Amino acid sequence: MQILTFGAPTAANIGTIFAAIELSQKTWLITVHSPDQGRMSRYKLEGGDHAGLLALIAKIRVRAAQKLGSEPRVASCYEAGYDGFWLHRLLVAAGIDNLVFDPASIAVEQRARRAKTDRIDGELLLRTLMAHLRGEPRVVRIVRVPTVEQEDARRISRERDRLVTEQTAHTNRIKALLRLSGLQVGNPRRRNWLTWLEQQRDWQDQPLPPHVMAEVKREHARLMLVREQLAALEQSQDTTQASAVPARMATRREQLQRLKGVGPAFATTLAGELFYKEFRNRREVASYCGLTPSPWKSGGIDREQGISKAGNPHVRQKAIELTWLWILHQPDSALSRWFRARTLNAGKRARRIAIVALARKLIVALWRYLETGLVPEDALMKA
Repeated sequence: MQILTFGAPTAANIGTIFAAIELSQKTWLITVHSPDQGRMSRYKLEGGDHAGLLALIAKIRVRAAQKLGSEPRVASCYEAGYDGFWLHRLLVAAGIDNLVFDPASIAVEQRARRAKTDRIDGELLLRTLMAHLRGEPRVVRIVRVPTVEQEDARRISRERDRLVTEQTAHTNRIKALLRLSGLQVGNPRRRNWLTWLEQQRDWQDQPLPPHVMAEVKREHARLMLVREQLAALEQSQDTTQASAVPARMATRREQLQRLKGVGPAFATTLAGELFYKEFRNRREVASYCGLTPSPWKSGGIDREQGISKAGNPHVRQKAIELTWLWILHQPDSALSRWFRARTLNAGKRARRIAIVALARKLIVALWRYLETGLVPEDALMKA
């Protein structure tokens, strides 16, 4: 396919300042190629100094305008990471054409011991930006930046996942401490559990040692705090979704909850992490989830490395969990029948491979359902 490069800033359109920003918490390294100079220049700023960054770009633009006779365009880039997207919005608001790169898509040397410094990374970012803007296909993947509302709406599902993980960790720690003394565990998530624990005795009819008991009480207090936060988050989730979530997310969340086997937690995560985006085809949907295959073919070598895991990990985890629930709650659907036929008399490894393939099929089917309004084949709606 031929790539149109009419507006690409190449030798025929040299009035462009290219800037690559290498971000870190301590310092920012800005690598610049200006049309009034034939070399790359590097400038170091303190981490987070956005005012200094804009002042630097303005200074370079004024200098280049004096030599060129017209104000040059500015194109910048940085890698998606710890700083998120606030810098992108700042640069765009300042009239700068900024792009956010997927770090894993940038080609690097394959030597066993390759040099890596901020200086080298800045030059690589700059060359990648120039190659992308002159029309080279697939030189880098561009991150589609969400709006502030979309980014804020998915905090609910991500906080809930972290709290659930923390709750499990505290529960497992309490169980481990009690098993050291051979005591029964009971249900640590009950509020009166400590009263019950004080009455328990080990095989010598002795209570729990004092230091172990003190540690268990502190762990139980943290567990109760997490459970309170989880309850408050789940109670406020419905009202927050109705008032602060973008209309597209709220609508798709409601559509997903109409399907049997898709609860509020799954619907919130999928609507906030995946289905608020625009996808052109099923391949883009599966690729964003990291569920696409990774073949390794070279000469006579032909083997499969498994799924790419290059997409959103939150979506990928929920997709696998939802697939197991789909088989349970939608046993008569076409997807469930395909899984049972595929795994008939199969071992554990074959079932794991099949469940990943089914997760890919299910996510694509849900995407088509949301785009067209047609329920997946043989799928049941909630009563």
